[in-house]
Order: sequence, then structure tokens, then C-alpha cells
Amino acid sequence: MKFSKAINYALHTMVYLADKPKGTSIGVERLAETQKLSPTYLSKILTKLVKAGLIESTPGAKGGYRLARKGDNITFLDVIHAIEGQTVLFYCSIDHDDDFSRNEECLIENAMIEAEEKMKESLDRKYIMDIAKLMRSQKNLQ
Repeated sequence: MKFSKAINYALHTMVYLADKPKGTSIGVERLAETQKLSPTYLSKILTKLVKAGLIESTPGAKGGYRLARKGDNITFLDVIHAIEGQTVLFYCSIDHDDDFSRNEECLIENAMIEAEEKMKESLDRKYIMDIAKLMRSQKNLQ
């Protein structure tokens, strides 16, 4: 299973913003620079995060992006849904007969959905702020 690069960049951006003092806005150029990305590419990701209500955008010379709500209320799953939507990871495309199932239900798909639900539950317990705090404590130890 592989998550997209956009999710990778979105999660890093969210943790970076969570580590900043409340109300601090960071410009797209700075956010892109921290991840060695094109500001244009990151802007597309940021737009999705804004539409999902996870971050806010402030226009102007002193504008930028900041968390729309506390980082301890934003989960990894929130970010993933903002970027990728809420689609399922596995979908069975085979018409089943008695070889795979007795009632035209795909047992393989059921197993994959069960695993996906467990992963979602885990990601829904991982908060952006928890990672930001962990990173901050690691920096302080150095």
C-alpha cells in the first residue's frame, strides 16, 4: 500500500504549521522551501487543505497559511481525506461465481475492507499536534 506524495507533503506541511505559535502565518514560498518543492505544486495541496477547513489562507504581504483549528483536533485521517477524498483503497472488479463466494459477495474485498477500516481507525487516532510536539522535544534534546 502506498500513499501519494501529495499526502506526504500535506502531512509535513500540517506538522510544520502546528509547530508554529498560534496565529502565525507562513507563506507558500517558505512552506515549499522546507520540503524542497515547487510553490506552485504545494499551492494545489494547500488549496485542498483550505477547502477541507484544516488550514486558513491570509492574503497580502504578511499573509500565508496557518491551522484553521488546533492541531490536537486534526488527525492524519483528516489530512488524507482532504487530499484524496474518502474513496476505498480496494474495489473488487470481478463478477463472482461459486469459486470465490456463495452469495455473489467478494470475500477478498471483505477482507481488504476490514484491513482498511483498521488502518483508518489507527490514522484517526494520530493527531498532527502529537507529532509536532514529538519533533519539538527531539529538537530540544539535540
